[in-house]
Amino acid sequence: MKRFALVLALTLAAPLAAEARVVPPPAQDEAAGQAATEVAVLAGGCFWGVQGVFQHVDGVAKAVSGYAGGTKDSADYETVSSEKTGHAESVQITFDPKRISYGRILQIYFSVAHDPTELNRQGPDVGTSYRSTIFPASDEQAKVAKAYIAQLDDAHVYSEKIATTIEPGKTFYPAEDYHQDFLTRHPMYPYIVMFDLPKIRDLKASFPDLYRADPVLVFASK
Repeated sequence: MKRFALVLALTLAAPLAAEARVVPPPAQDEAAGQAATEVAVLAGGCFWGVQGVFQHVDGVAKAVSGYAGGTKDSADYETVSSEKTGHAESVQITFDPKRISYGRILQIYFSVAHDPTELNRQGPDVGTSYRSTIFPASDEQAKVAKAYIAQLDDAHVYSEKIATTIEPGKTFYPAEDYHQDFLTRHPMYPYIVMFDLPKIRDLKASFPDLYRADPVLVFASK
């Protein structure tokens, strides 16, 4: 699906973005303050919105849109859009674990960044490149993610079973420059208005203690 060619038709035909569902924090989390910085890689549909959400999270130093799940030679937008590469549109989040834990990152991911019950799609975007996936950077991250998904399913937080997969051992590749900071640079783009700006509003309303008004951008001068 070529988003730039079809975005207006899709947004007009698609339902409005779903309201946030704030989920409980994880019962199992990483030990606090083990490193100066930590990285989480998450996929949850179009990376514009996921990046935009985490750029507004206090404790996040950088959020980069990109691809994970496939190989380096197929990590470009046109090829990934073929839905044959194994890649998912993903966001690499660099954060300070002394200010925000990996578990809290996942709580935001499951609450406002996307709908984890949708299989191989988010909103108008359909295909495996839009799947809900956690790419853990360590065995501990994988354990926290697995336990959290089980916790939320057991509590029936959602009416449907969580579709999020856990795919360890995958490399993250940054996306093209024109995809970076897209929400901030194009706030009136129809797709952003319909599907992504509501996520920022939900973040502010649901996690006021973690919301930062000024996003941390990849290209601060743009």
